[in-house]
Amino acid sequence: MTTAKSHILLVDDDERLRDLLRKFLVENGFFVSTARDAAHARELMNLFIFDLMIFDVMMPEEDGFSLTEFIRSGPMRLKDTPILLLTAMGETEDKITGLSRGADDYLSKPFDPRELLLRLQAILKRTQATGPSTLSMGLVSFDLQLNRLTREGTPIALTTVESSLLKIFARHRGRTLTRDDLVAEYEGELNPRTVDVQMTRLRRKIEEDPKIPRYLQTVRGKGYVLIPDA
Repeated sequence: MTTAKSHILLVDDDERLRDLLRKFLVENGFFVSTARDAAHARELMNLFIFDLMIFDVMMPEEDGFSLTEFIRSGPMRLKDTPILLLTAMGETEDKITGLSRGADDYLSKPFDPRELLLRLQAILKRTQATGPSTLSMGLVSFDLQLNRLTREGTPIALTTVESSLLKIFARHRGRTLTRDDLVAEYEGELNPRTVDVQMTRLRRKIEEDPKIPRYLQTVRGKGYVLIPDA
C-alpha cells in the first residue's frame, strides 16, 4: 500500500488537533512528524525527507500559504514534495490562493478524518507512481534496483558517489540540476567544486564520446541534465 512507509510532516499551531491527527494517521500506517509552526517545520525539513506535508493556513508569524511558497521555490529536495492545506477558511478565493501558491489539495475545517485519509492516499498514488527501474543510454544500462551499470551486459564499476549521483539524475531525468541541487540531494559529503570532476568520470563510463556527451549534458550557466533513451 502506498501509505505504508510514507513520512508525513504535519504543521498546525492547534496542539489538540495536531495530536489527534497524528494519532489517526499513525493508526492508518503513516510515519508522522509534527511541528507547531513554520519555523519548527523548517528545522524538521533540514533533518528529514518527507513524502507529503500538511500545513494549517492560519498560523502565527508565517502562514501556510507562505510556507508553501517557500517549498515550491526552495531546494530541489523539497520543491516537489506534495502539500495539502488545512484551514478554517472555506471561501473559493482562499482555495484558489492556496492552489496557486503550489498546494496539491485543500481541505476546509471542520473535516472528517476519513476524507483527509482518502485525499492523502490519492495524492501519494499520483506522486509515488513507480517509474522505470532501468535507465537506457545507448549500449549502457543502469539498473536502479541492483545499483549496477553495464555496457552490453558487461559490468562497469561505479564508485559510491557515481552511483548516488546517477540515482539523483534518474529521479529528475530530463530536468536541469545545478551543482547545489546535486549537493543538497546527495546523502553524504559532496563539495560543489568537485561535482564537475564527478560528471567527467561518469561521462567516461556512460558516453560513447565523453567530449561530445549525448546523455549527460551540460546546460551552460545552469548545471547538468540526464536525457536517457528510456
